[in-house]
Amino acid sequence: MKILHTADWHLGQKFLYHDREAEHRLALNWLVQLIHDQQIDGLIVAGDVFDITNPPNYARRLYYNFLTALLKSDCCNHILIIGGNHDSPAMLDAPKELLAALNMHVVGAPTGDLQDEIIEWKDKNGNLEAVLAAVPFLRDGDLRYSVAGETGYERVARMRAGILQHYQQLGEALQPYRNLHIPIIGTGHLYVKGALAAEKQDNIYIGDTANIEVGQFPEIFDYLALGHIHRAQAVQGVERVRYAGSLIPLNFSETKDDKSVYIVEFQAGCLQNMETIMVPAFRRLKTIEGTLEEVEAGLQRFDRKGGRELQPWVEVLVQTDRVIPQLDVHLQEFTKKMNLELLKIRLQRDHFSLDAQVEEIDLTSLEIMDVFQRKCESYGSPPEELPELLATFAELQTWMLEEG
Repeated sequence: MKILHTADWHLGQKFLYHDREAEHRLALNWLVQLIHDQQIDGLIVAGDVFDITNPPNYARRLYYNFLTALLKSDCCNHILIIGGNHDSPAMLDAPKELLAALNMHVVGAPTGDLQDEIIEWKDKNGNLEAVLAAVPFLRDGDLRYSVAGETGYERVARMRAGILQHYQQLGEALQPYRNLHIPIIGTGHLYVKGALAAEKQDNIYIGDTANIEVGQFPEIFDYLALGHIHRAQAVQGVERVRYAGSLIPLNFSETKDDKSVYIVEFQAGCLQNMETIMVPAFRRLKTIEGTLEEVEAGLQRFDRKGGRELQPWVEVLVQTDRVIPQLDVHLQEFTKKMNLELLKIRLQRDHFSLDAQVEEIDLTSLEIMDVFQRKCESYGSPPEELPELLATFAELQTWMLEEG
């Protein structure tokens, strides 16, 4: 049995006011072709199908067109999609009964009944071929009830304990399948301790810095198909516990990561082989940095490479010890005839004298958490209180995302 593991599509993403429709359409078309060419028997999408809880219509069309294109594939009877922290459980679950009639299983959020998270994949004759633990993103309300007066650290501890208990209970519920010689596959959309994220992945939720550990997953799982971290990897070198990573680079901090999907092959219920398939770079996201002269030379070299299906998006980081008047105008004019679009221009000023002009901060170059931390520091928050303030702010972000 050959199973394809992918995650973190983030359909409908806006990136610096630009939509990603063209890239996502090409990536999903490529994925459909791969499924047909490789004769994939099963598909797992491990969360964050969409980027926001109310995605634009074009993003929904991409999703349903993708599923429609699989109706004549070998994996059409073995499809599992779980909800991520960016997904709306209600929106994902809305067509679940219709999709279930087509043997496409969707689990947007826990129902309170663990049996709803146990998915059996059967062949056309009704023979059991695999069983999956479909664990979507576990929100605060899925794991615990709030306790009045608890600290941020206590809230995080409760969430971690809740995640661990959820997987332990699923492991116990799957025991009857242990001796059937079929793959037993776990899923999840969460941060596992030791996973390596991109430098500025800004969607990691509260408690992530020390969530469940690799060794705490029930041993009954032959493979764990994870989503949430955008860098593809085996967590801490454990081959059976893997993040597929995002399907396309979602920001400039991910440009050094190769985007991929995994094909996981089982024989007689045992994991036999794992293959990494690289996703083509349909649009390059490129960061060029150095002095102004080095940046200009780098832009010219990048432009000469050519051969891109979609126009590349570029950010530049100019290192300087002086103010450069109208730098953005100069660089936009410099790249006017190049086959690239300059989306972001940043300055790195390390050597100003004390009487130099105060640097104005470009908010577009900062992540939301960076802005909040700077505001805390400017108001004189003690350093020892910052971790709890940041954890509480992250929880508020998650709550706002869930409320839509």
